[in-house]
Amino acid sequence: MNILIIEDEQIAGEKLKGYIGKYVSADASVSWVRSVSESYELLSKPNSFDIIFSDIELLDGNVFSVYETVDVKCPIIFCTAYDKFVMKAFETNGIAYLLKPYNEEQFLDSWKKYQVLFDKKENTVPNDILDELKTIVNSAKTEYKTRFTIKKSNGVFLLSVSDIVLIQSHGDFLLAFDNNKNKHVINQSVSNIVDMLDPRKFFQINRSEIINVDFIQKFETHFKNKLCISMLGLKDPVFTSSSRTPEFRAWLG
Repeated sequence: MNILIIEDEQIAGEKLKGYIGKYVSADASVSWVRSVSESYELLSKPNSFDIIFSDIELLDGNVFSVYETVDVKCPIIFCTAYDKFVMKAFETNGIAYLLKPYNEEQFLDSWKKYQVLFDKKENTVPNDILDELKTIVNSAKTEYKTRFTIKKSNGVFLLSVSDIVLIQSHGDFLLAFDNNKNKHVINQSVSNIVDMLDPRKFFQINRSEIINVDFIQKFETHFKNKLCISMLGLKDPVFTSSSRTPEFRAWLG
């Protein structure tokens, strides 16, 4: 079997090769390119790839520019951190969409989908596959909060979600700390606000605190399986709970 990986991140590419070796075939012929230009050069030549595992946003551009130019015959499993490209993926040869940071089980599910669709040479897509694709497409339409209205003594202000470093629970309200070291009161509960925030950017590290990944400066192990996280713009570090640490590590990829 001939497999092509299009991935510009070293860790992600090695992870993918490991999954392929474990679940596809240890003897599979795997080619790996890391850019749009390399992808175009390789796919423009006669080839016999059975499947492509493809990132979307590469260092030198968007991989769809390749698929719109080159006639790719084989199926594609997209592996990306951006769900905004779901519809575009299925307009090409996309059969599955792995949203980073995906895990081993999710990879295996996508590979089983390939086997169902192509190894058995079926002419129709099974209903459960169609249902799963519909679910993925519908989930991509989720709109997350982009700003909060903040009422203060001197007026009403807009707080951009992208400027929030930390959200902290204080009884019946929340405090949002922004990147200018200001505090803002938000009249929501932690459980409600988690559903409003983009899960690719925000993570609830313990029962009362949510952090923005864009402002993580560093983290290190702490006692009782906790992590000590230093955030840009915050004087004091924050800590994951023991129960949330494994999921947080997986979320970081």
